[in-house]
Amino acid sequence: MIIKVGITGGIGSGKTTVAKVFEVLGVPVYYADEAAKRLMNEDGILKDEIQHHFGKECYVEGKLNRKYLSELVFNNDKKLALLNSIVHPATIADAQKWMQQQTTPYAIKEAALIFESGSQQQLDYVIGVFTPIPMRIQRVIKRDQLSREEIKARMDKQMDESIKMRLCDFVITNDEQQMVIPQVIQIHNTILTKDGISQKR
Repeated sequence: MIIKVGITGGIGSGKTTVAKVFEVLGVPVYYADEAAKRLMNEDGILKDEIQHHFGKECYVEGKLNRKYLSELVFNNDKKLALLNSIVHPATIADAQKWMQQQTTPYAIKEAALIFESGSQQQLDYVIGVFTPIPMRIQRVIKRDQLSREEIKARMDKQMDESIKMRLCDFVITNDEQQMVIPQVIQIHNTILTKDGISQKR
């Protein structure tokens, strides 16, 4: 039976970059954010639910109007929680289905909200990617052209990073001081060893 592993971390932590290193080692990766975007465009039941709760304007010519929906929920915690309660179960189910189709010893689900969505319950291990906040802010400014205030607002909506890391089975430090690849290889080898698996099972 395949071992299910999660990778998580806050905005700008570099979790996607870490996931790509695992891919180089031959580990398949499910990217939850990309999957959620796909499902919100392709899953008929999900589309109906979103339009029912947030209005027909959420879709233009059958495609998700991300900007409209984002603006609708971003500063409204109730609406954001409602949207997450609709999208997360669909993404979790899709990830589980994808996991069952993999033939490698283990596969990875990369997601920002593993603990927040409760999807850690379907995983054998969770890897956290830790990066100091100033570095995360700089990365996101460069990547997304957002202001410092906008990034801080997004960070405030995510679980406290120190709490999140304590909940993880492994932590990779991505601070441009410690090399990421040796940390990934060490975790990869631990998961592949019988000892690593039997400790968790």
